[in-house]
Amino acid sequence: MPIARALLSVSDKTGLLDFAKGLSELGVELLSTGGTAKYLKEGGLTVRDVSDYTGFPEMFDGRVKTLHPKVHGGLLQRRDHDEDKRNAAKHDIPVIDLVIVNLYPFEQTVAKKGVTLEEAIENIDIGGPSMLRSAAKNHRWVTVICDPADYSTVLAEMNDNGGDTTLATRERLACKVFQRTSTYDAAIASFLNQEQVTQKTFTVSLPLHSELRYGDNPHQKTALYGNFSDYFAQLHGKDLSYTNVLDIQSAAGLIHEFRRPTVAILKHTNPCGVGCAEEDLREAWAKAFETDKQAPFGGVIVINRSMPLGLAKIISEIFTDVIIAPDFDADARALLQKKKNLRLIQMLPSVAEALSQPIIRSAPGGLMVMDSDPRALGLEDLESKVKTKRPPTREEIEAMRFAWRVVKHVKSNAIVFASHDRTLGIGAGQMSRVDSCRIAVWKAKEAGLSLSGSVVASDAMFPFADGLIACAEAGATAAIQPGGSLRDQEVIDAADERKLAMIFTGHRHFLH
Repeated sequence: MPIARALLSVSDKTGLLDFAKGLSELGVELLSTGGTAKYLKEGGLTVRDVSDYTGFPEMFDGRVKTLHPKVHGGLLQRRDHDEDKRNAAKHDIPVIDLVIVNLYPFEQTVAKKGVTLEEAIENIDIGGPSMLRSAAKNHRWVTVICDPADYSTVLAEMNDNGGDTTLATRERLACKVFQRTSTYDAAIASFLNQEQVTQKTFTVSLPLHSELRYGDNPHQKTALYGNFSDYFAQLHGKDLSYTNVLDIQSAAGLIHEFRRPTVAILKHTNPCGVGCAEEDLREAWAKAFETDKQAPFGGVIVINRSMPLGLAKIISEIFTDVIIAPDFDADARALLQKKKNLRLIQMLPSVAEALSQPIIRSAPGGLMVMDSDPRALGLEDLESKVKTKRPPTREEIEAMRFAWRVVKHVKSNAIVFASHDRTLGIGAGQMSRVDSCRIAVWKAKEAGLSLSGSVVASDAMFPFADGLIACAEAGATAAIQPGGSLRDQEVIDAADERKLAMIFTGHRHFLH
């Protein structure tokens, strides 16, 4: 049977008028509420107000308008059920075959700075989710739309099927409804849990963004959920894999630590070279690349300026998996796109918001949710945090600031040797901190870089003096670390014996 009656009640009116005109041309009766009805009438359509249809006025500032048996009975009655038919006839409840509802903008409301609890509560939709769920439950007969993107599909199908939709489409749309209402409810619960002292729960419901090429390994299927495309746009190259997404996240977090023109090279989420320049990104690239000329092979390059042609020419000469930038100059993009498999990723301005979102990881039987660590802590007033007899020079202070911003993005145990504008040696992820020191020294030697006069940063305390001594013997003249070891004094004494200046930030930056 063709769709005879539709109920329209939306907040987002994108595409609604054209869709409603298409329904009207197919002979569908239009029922609507409040602002939606007014909008459709102003668009030249004949619309019946729901209050006239139910014989009951809208009440309580619009809080009650569709919560009525004639609405929900019209949605929920089974068309092949004799008792349902008798009840519908007895109480004069015609069928409603199509529902178009999108919900009050609760998520957008609570995302605004300074939103009050009262504002948030008034944007909790009650009638909308109720109609969506009633229609979706009865999708064997009822078509339900919660996303304007589905208007054209439904209208085309009605034109091709004598005014009706297919069961397959109704099933798909019903599933979409329950995904949407669960996400909506989760957003409400999450906001209220922040506002109320109650037993906490954590709910995640996200739409599928894309199937990823594979996970850590090709035999592991992986999918990406959420709104990744709000923060990053893929401009070119193969589909992303699980490890690509992790690398992109790590690269964005690292590059946002810096204001000067900066280039960073990463491999398996670890920085393997970072360089800054006053103007020319090619100079920054040279500093980053010299730290480790092997690691960029198949790695990730990120910059905090638009990609210029000069740098693109240099990078295009090596095999790189992903290049990330706020933008790409047209000629640079054209050059890089000649490499079919190279992924070009644009960091959108909103990416800083993504970096401050909570970190969620699976755990046996559940999830762990942790605050993000978006900025290097403890860099204010460094001169007051000196623990050694010799204070650091101005040049050493600047180098410490640079090294501390990098080391927080290296997997722990992490050691970074640096000057004020470049990394010189990086040791990551070892079981003991002294081993990370030795690896960083070895990598610098392999790269032909001198550590004489460098500073060293440690993401966590030196538990023993051996790590610091290894760094001093390699040429470091200053160190920045959190402090907090039972043997802090031994470490300080070792630094003093070697006339090495040392600062305790008071903040640890472990990264696991």
